[in-house]
Amino acid sequence: MTQERRTRVLVVDDSAIVRKVLSDILSAQPDLEVVGTAPDPYVARDKILALAPDVLTLDIEMPRMDGLTFLRRIMRFHPLPVIVISSLAQSSTKSAMEALTEGAVDVLAKPGGPYSVGDLKEDLPRRVRAAARSRMPAARPTPLPAKTHAAIGDPRGALRQMVIALGASTGGTQAIERVLTALPAGMPPIVVTQHIPPVFSAAFAERLNKVCALEVREAKGGEVLSPGVAWIAPGDRHLLLDRAGAGWRIRLDDSPKVCYQRPSVDVMFKSVSAALGQAALGVLMTGMGSDGAEGLLAMRKNGAETIAQDEASCVVFGMPREAIRMGAAGQVLSLDAIAPMVLKKSRVTQ
Repeated sequence: MTQERRTRVLVVDDSAIVRKVLSDILSAQPDLEVVGTAPDPYVARDKILALAPDVLTLDIEMPRMDGLTFLRRIMRFHPLPVIVISSLAQSSTKSAMEALTEGAVDVLAKPGGPYSVGDLKEDLPRRVRAAARSRMPAARPTPLPAKTHAAIGDPRGALRQMVIALGASTGGTQAIERVLTALPAGMPPIVVTQHIPPVFSAAFAERLNKVCALEVREAKGGEVLSPGVAWIAPGDRHLLLDRAGAGWRIRLDDSPKVCYQRPSVDVMFKSVSAALGQAALGVLMTGMGSDGAEGLLAMRKNGAETIAQDEASCVVFGMPREAIRMGAAGQVLSLDAIAPMVLKKSRVTQ
């Protein structure tokens, strides 16, 4: 009986301590193999050619060449799945979000503050496995200029009283950006759960706010939903909705992880279903695992419209696959077809 091939990982970080921590975590997994480490991009370049890794972990701030510049070169000359592992400094989190637009498939925090070595031990192997299964895009889409893109249509005067809920994981930052940038201002309230570490969620919301016609904010808890605003669940907090008079209020909580995740898409979808019933629309996009599938099914059973992203346009076809298998998806659409359908479903007359 032949042994299944292990996923080959190259660890790139200028800190010897960080390289050892990451290597030890990954080497403890029977299906993962650290084939090498590198202290800077120049050494990493040679090792990529010599060792042919399946996945690269990459620091952002390094000597001789910064991680973003190296990432661009990787994506141009030798595309492979890259997980950015960054410090929680504000400048680093912004660079990490930029890295996701440059082709990185995921971002994780280095241990420190609210994010411990134990958290990294739990998250890193799972993220590497997801990255190894990811689809590398043939070419990076041209970035949209801030606030000047053409959104699809104008729903003013014809909005349904509803809430739109989006959930995603690996590859989701790019997918969510593609959907939100295609929607006009004045949409019904939108809530978003993306599997993302603490602090990075604020940088994600800030970036989206610069490129979307919608206003995009990181949820703080206690906000009453209003049209034209999308709220991003903060890292390590579940996002739920409670009734607030004639509307709905955001509640954040620290209850246990669901499907290994906090924030969890399942938690958000189930809360939206309970609060709004058929006056909701759920969209489950790219990501590994099954988070969101049960919640999307709950929404559909409660009369809501539900959409799952199709396999061809997913970076990782895990969460949508499970939702489709369970019968949770009312429609299965390509990434570029999701925003037009969301807009259509948000109108009173379709």
